[in-house]
Amino acid sequence: MTAPLKIPIPDRPELEPMWSSHPVATWLTQHEHAANEIEFFYAALNERLVAAGIPLFRATFGLLSMHPQVYARNFLWHHTDGVQVIDRTIGDGKKDDYVRSPVYLLHQGVDSIRRRLDQPAPMLDFPVLHDLKAEGATDYVAMALHFSTGQINFVSWSTDQAGGFTTEQLSLLHDLLPLISLRLELASAYFMASTLLNTYLGPAAARRVLSGTTRRAEGELIKAAIFYSDLRSFTAMADAVPSEEIIETLNDYFDCMIEPVKSRGGEVLKFVGDGMLAIFQMDRTSADDCACRAVGAAVESFHNLNSLNDRRQADGRTALRAGIALHAGEVMFGNIGSGDRLDFTVIGPAVNEVSRMESLTHMLDKPLLLSAPFAKHNCGSALNSLGFHVLRGVREPRELFTLPDHLLATGS
Repeated sequence: MTAPLKIPIPDRPELEPMWSSHPVATWLTQHEHAANEIEFFYAALNERLVAAGIPLFRATFGLLSMHPQVYARNFLWHHTDGVQVIDRTIGDGKKDDYVRSPVYLLHQGVDSIRRRLDQPAPMLDFPVLHDLKAEGATDYVAMALHFSTGQINFVSWSTDQAGGFTTEQLSLLHDLLPLISLRLELASAYFMASTLLNTYLGPAAARRVLSGTTRRAEGELIKAAIFYSDLRSFTAMADAVPSEEIIETLNDYFDCMIEPVKSRGGEVLKFVGDGMLAIFQMDRTSADDCACRAVGAAVESFHNLNSLNDRRQADGRTALRAGIALHAGEVMFGNIGSGDRLDFTVIGPAVNEVSRMESLTHMLDKPLLLSAPFAKHNCGSALNSLGFHVLRGVREPRELFTLPDHLLATGS
């Protein structure tokens, strides 16, 4: 590949850089948009650059991500369409596209790349340049963004101005780059913190932590439908198969359980080995609707598990069986733990009861059990009473219910 061309930045005699009193620089040093999503900040940045006389046609900002499924996010701004966010997912098969892109060279240590697209024989050594030229772009420039962590991201700009970017326009972009990098790093840090907290704590807990609910024993009482699932015979399975297969099996199993909960507004709070604890907050909607969404999540989870078992048995592997318990009550949603190691979760007698209920699913040979406080909410399905049963650690016997078998078998 031909060596990249550096952007010509002429020596300037002035003592102060161009951006010292520039309105875009002033805006970048202020806190406007500080707490907004990256795409809002990035849109505002490019709109202000255009207002300052830089005729941008398209701009892209790339950010390496800390997400279990997304390795990078691209923020693509267009002068008529605003910002589009493109997630580059792990295993999307686009590694060759990356290697053939300007971004690859920037990650290898090149500071900047410029390509004039309006020349008689333009250098179109990157696939993106063909697209830009076809759209009418006349000039393209990409610059490395050096974050304080050592991470290298990138920003690129293109114009459809006749003659491409002027030297003064490129000089301004170059001089503003440290401030742009700083602001994008701050916005990226907030985004990454939010992403990690959402991934490990769940959206509701993440919002509370980010808003400052971080002290031990700090929390609030809420009413919730509580969803607890557990994989049967997991200990025996773990002793019989390789660790790699156990991890794959757990991931497949949790995929069956998590998405039905999340898609219905539930909050997955904790994994304990093969167990999963989730809640549906009743203070956000009617109690009946909340309970119905929890029931729907349980039914769909079994439907997903049935489909997974069809694939496992076709591969000669053992089918998975799970138990789910649904309960309703008041819980404390907040921080527990030691002074420097906390867990944001729900605690209270209702949480203890739902886990004890789930342990009876095997003995009663019923994959789904509902408590009486949960069953009083009308979900439009006939429930079958299983009588009263003793729950370990609970003084009084509790009446338990289940759905008709055909509902759980078909996922309907």
